[in-house]
Amino acid sequence: MSDALVIEAGELSVEEIMAELDEGRRILVTTEFLGSEHEVTLRHDGELYYCDTPTRLHKHDSSEEMRTCLRRQGYGTDEA
Repeated sequence: MSDALVIEAGELSVEEIMAELDEGRRILVTTEFLGSEHEVTLRHDGELYYCDTPTRLHKHDSSEEMRTCLRRQGYGTDEA
């Protein structure tokens, strides 16, 4: 497994994040929620996509579900 990529929320586009995940790379996203910084781990096991937040593990069955999550949560932008 390759080293994790550490980014700030919104630093990469959704498509850039997806490309890294599809290559098998874990991504640690630093994001702010209610005035505190939190770290979210994004990963793909070849079948499911995961968003591991401080309070919940989200699983996504498809790349489209994952893209929607990345946009909705602000982890990635629509710009390349």
